[in-house]
This record gives sequence, C-alpha cells and structure tokens, in this order.
Amino acid sequence: MFASTSIVCLLVAALANPTNAFAPAALQTSVDRSTSLFSAANNENLVDRRDAFAQATKFAAGVALATGAFGLPNAANAEGAAKVVVAGATGQTGRRVLERLASAGNLEVIGGVRNVEKAAASLGESSTVVRGAMVQKVASVDTSAVNLKQLDVVKDSVDDLAKTMEGATTLVIATGFIPGNPLKMNAAAHEVDNIGTIKLIDAAKKTGSIKKIVMVSSILTNGRNWGQEKSPGFVITNAFGQVLDEKLVAENYLKKSGIDYTIVRPGGLKAKPPTGALQISGEDTLNSGEISRDLVADVCVASLTDAKTSNKVLEIIEDEGTPPKVFNGLNM
Repeated sequence: MFASTSIVCLLVAALANPTNAFAPAALQTSVDRSTSLFSAANNENLVDRRDAFAQATKFAAGVALATGAFGLPNAANAEGAAKVVVAGATGQTGRRVLERLASAGNLEVIGGVRNVEKAAASLGESSTVVRGAMVQKVASVDTSAVNLKQLDVVKDSVDDLAKTMEGATTLVIATGFIPGNPLKMNAAAHEVDNIGTIKLIDAAKKTGSIKKIVMVSSILTNGRNWGQEKSPGFVITNAFGQVLDEKLVAENYLKKSGIDYTIVRPGGLKAKPPTGALQISGEDTLNSGEISRDLVADVCVASLTDAKTSNKVLEIIEDEGTPPKVFNGLNM
C-alpha cells in the first residue's frame, strides 16, 4: 500500500508511539517558521481520561463557563436558545467539545452520531477503548443536556444531514476516519475526511441558518505546498489513508463556502491533560508538536464566537517550555 520501505518503517515507529502522530521526539524539529497570530493562555486539567479527574474536570469547566471564557454562541433560535451541532460527537475530540457546550446552559446542543443508542451508552460510560492504533482512557459525558441525533457523513445524503441540523446556528466538525484495515484506509479517509466533510458543509449551507463552522483538521494538511512533503510528520500521518491530502480538499471547500469558518489544525493529539501552554500559530507554519485534546476542544468552542478567528486557520500545539494555565480564551 505504501510507496516505499522507508514509509513502512516510519509507520512502525508511529504505531510504537501512537499518541504522537506527527513526529516522535527523535524526529521533531524546531518550529522555525512559526508566526504567531494570537497569544493565548492555556487550559488547566479540565478533562482527563481517568475517572480520578472527573470532579476536577467539572469544577474547572464551571469556573471557565462562569467567567465566559469559552465565548459560547449567543444567537438565539425560535425557542430562545442558540443551537449548536457537533458532528463526530463520540470521537475523542468531539466528546470533549460536546461536554463543554452541554455545560453552558441556555444552549441547545445536538450531538451528531452514527448510532444514537450506541452513542448514548458510550458517552455515558468511562472506559478504555481502542481507536485505530491507539488505546485511550475515555471519561463519561453527561448527556442529559444533549440531544443525540443520527448523523452519518458517509451514508446520509446532504438533505438528511441538513434535516438533522435544521435550525442550528453553528456547527463543529470533529469527524475523522479511524485507521484500521490497511487495504481500506484510503477509501475510508476519502469517504469521511473528504466527501463526508464536504457533504456536511453543503448541508450547513442548505439549512440557511448555520452562520459559523469550526472544523478540526491537522497541522501539515497543506504540507505539500510549503516544502514539508518529506518531513517526518507529513510522511507518517499521510501514510494513514493519505488523510492529509483528503483533509486539504475539504479545507479548501470550506474556505470557498461563503460561511464564516475557523479551521483548527492541532499537532499530535494527546489524551492526557495539557503539560504546556497553548501556542497558536499561523497557517502553514507548524511541522511538529503535540497538544492535549482538552485544549483542542477549548479552542474549538472559543472559535465559535471569537471574531479574531473569523475565516482563519489556527495551528495549535503546546509549548512544553511554559507551564499550562487556565484557559481564558483566545487573546491577540
């Protein structure tokens, strides 16, 4: 499936250290082209994948919400509450976004999932799950303030997706294919990260009510076009279904959609809480680094209403040289 033995070797290295999807420590390079668009504080230990941190999670989230740190949507629908759709709500990042939005109050949260019954069970339980090559601890999510609806970007038509999102004002796209059978990864990545995401964008336009889309993508998505095609991070990540190439098609489609967007490109994703301060950089500047999914969720939620993120690509990693802080929004 892969073009050379060297790529296979890199894949083996990635699988051996699956939490760092972009570049193992020995392969990481300095971020020499990083151009800061924003300076931002970090998130404290908001969500960990172990039950021992559950109470700390609720407390920290409550403090952030009380101070308005998340900048939640305030556009009201006919029933007096803004309506937000999270596509990919059972994913590792999507469930974190869902939890933050559900805790806000006066907000109608739609969790878009492939199977409502299974999603309700998986979101309501803490467990250890295998997702592709990764084994992760998953904390439970209180879904009492969430309306789970069937949303399948592969099987559903644009009309079906639009019906699910009817009346929504904002959309978070946190979908992504899960690496599995090597012989089917290319097709899966194409169906989900390319065609499926484009269908979601078309459906959002069809609703006539969605005015903002936040899409979770990846650093190095546009790596081919700024000299990173041979970088370890690009080679390793794109070998899984050519996923970066597929994401780029969807990114470009969103940029031309006419809907206000924020594309969030995180580095290698970690299931544990942050260990460094949030670093936000400009488009096509970061080629390595890691970030907690907790921080990714915080940035996604803040981007729903922060005017500074309008029609922007945000590349985000953790600055391991600076201690983590409480996330207080995105500041210039």
